[in-house]
Amino acid sequence: MDDDMMTVFRQEATDLIESLERGLLDLADQPEDRDLVNAVFRDLHTIKGSGAMFGFTDMAAFVHVFESAFDLLRSGQAAVTPEIIRLSLSARDEIIGFLGGQPDPEGRREAILAALGAAVAGVGGAASAPAAPAEVALVPVGGQRLHFRLLGNALALGARPDLLLNELRELGATDIRADLSQVPALDALDPEICTIGWSMCLPAGTSRDAIDGIFLFNEADIRLDPIEAEAPAAPVVVAEARPVSVPVPTAKKPVEDAPVTADRGGATMRVAAERLDHLMDRVGELVIADARLLQLAQQSRDPALMAAAEEISRLAAGLRDTTMRIRMVPVRSMIGRFRRLIHGLSETVAKPVNFVVRGEDTELDKTVIEQLADPIVHMLRNSMDHGLETPAERQAAGKPAEGQVTLEAEYSGAEVVIRIGDDGRGLNRDRIRAKAVANGVISADALLTDAAMNALILEPGFSTAEAITELSGRGVGMDVVKKTIEGLRGSIEVDSVEGRGTTFTLRLPLTLAIIEGLLVEVAGERFSIPLAAVQEIVELPPDKLEADGGADFLDVRDRLVPLVRLRRMFGSQGEPDAYQTVVIVRAGDTRAGAVVDRIIGTNQIVIKQMSRLHAGVRAFSGATILGDGTVALILDVPHLAGVGQGVDDRTRGAAA
Repeated sequence: MDDDMMTVFRQEATDLIESLERGLLDLADQPEDRDLVNAVFRDLHTIKGSGAMFGFTDMAAFVHVFESAFDLLRSGQAAVTPEIIRLSLSARDEIIGFLGGQPDPEGRREAILAALGAAVAGVGGAASAPAAPAEVALVPVGGQRLHFRLLGNALALGARPDLLLNELRELGATDIRADLSQVPALDALDPEICTIGWSMCLPAGTSRDAIDGIFLFNEADIRLDPIEAEAPAAPVVVAEARPVSVPVPTAKKPVEDAPVTADRGGATMRVAAERLDHLMDRVGELVIADARLLQLAQQSRDPALMAAAEEISRLAAGLRDTTMRIRMVPVRSMIGRFRRLIHGLSETVAKPVNFVVRGEDTELDKTVIEQLADPIVHMLRNSMDHGLETPAERQAAGKPAEGQVTLEAEYSGAEVVIRIGDDGRGLNRDRIRAKAVANGVISADALLTDAAMNALILEPGFSTAEAITELSGRGVGMDVVKKTIEGLRGSIEVDSVEGRGTTFTLRLPLTLAIIEGLLVEVAGERFSIPLAAVQEIVELPPDKLEADGGADFLDVRDRLVPLVRLRRMFGSQGEPDAYQTVVIVRAGDTRAGAVVDRIIGTNQIVIKQMSRLHAGVRAFSGATILGDGTVALILDVPHLAGVGQGVDDRTRGAAA
């Protein structure tokens, strides 16, 4: 196998393993769902077949025993239990180990299979040990005689005749005989070609689909002949059977798989992520060049040039939108790891929990998705460890013994809102205040709103946990979560009701690559504000041209909006314009009014990251290149909102 084929196999195997994990977790919630059992069985069967084809014979043998256990569940001879799900998830993890070439010196894999076989046998009421294979079997009157021979260089492609025969035995095959008529002399033997054929008897009612499913990954010549009703039922010696860890009946009625509906959504193609990144870079440069061309066309006032520039601008906008949609990834792509995390933590901390997911089809830029997974994992761990009470505490508080953790995603304008919540004990604000005062974060007489008090848990090194556990309690993490979210140009809010639970709300831009911006001017310099954060634009009243030394607010339709005077913030020289404008921006539930000299207009901005030298400048989240080739800094809206609310001033005053 060449490298490209092996890469494709590993990617497809990874997708199948993720599908297997989803199926097992769904099955834990719906143990009676036969479709889920069939889906898990199909995933295992495909992993086994493709693994054998690509030379992972040890993995194929391991998955075969795993699959045999689920075949008993599929046939109704055993029922799904939490123990079976737990062992199946452990076996699923070992499949990843096979793909990574990890050894198993301690025999962990064999132990997992043995425990899984015992769990299935115990539920099904079967004997604790498999019965010894019968020495004599009867030819099934009215059954079928199956003849098959593997074609081509099947052995070179990883075919395992022994595994095929084991699966046929599970269909009830008896009187298995080897056909050696085509085996050549030793000097002419090709080890890559299987020259042995086999024939066997199958029970009446065995479907051709069930047989074809066994040979799904092998090219074979298959022939079925009916056994006449008058055939004598003479005893014949059965070929020696190799025992497996899971007891398998000698004959059973085949169970038909649920029909698989073909995906009619259109063909798909795998593309390397690096190529998408390069494409997005090129589109970004095209947007900058398009802005330059439009500016030159407007300056020239040539109708033909302006028409051509507008047409190119239209095509560039279409290409930009298409490329951005290609980069969009559903939230569902990272839900699997969260479900497995909650499932494992529920057992670790002995807290039964119902994990509810809504809006998993909501899409975000792949860059946002990649950086968002770890912060969400941290918040879910906090919900399980700190948020949810023990079953006894919940019942004492009049709550159901089973807790609930919720993850929701939805669109909100040009943003995606993600909420992670629980119905646990909520935040203890008295303890938070005491800890904040002890750490010097706030002064003892500081007056904070509930929202500001909740936000204190996002400060570095802040933790109210009374004991350090393997999950949390060291005060490391929530400040990193906040920095990660703000690094994605998003915001995080904490809402909590004591005794009822806590909810973290994340607001994130749909994309980080190309956005619409509002171009403004302050003291002759141009800046850009993300248009998605702009709520409205109003004229600054004459009596507000200069701050009067008191509270600097503007009354906008009976709501006070704090003003952030950018000239003062940037230390600009010169007199302000006589007619200034207020751009009201929103970061979460916080609003602020940025006072600018004038509004230039809207434009598409390609975000360029700031250099390391400017990493500590919090007022700006990046930069962009304008159509005339000059650079405009992009204002950081969450920072503006924080300055407007005086958060930074309070923090500095408390620290002093």
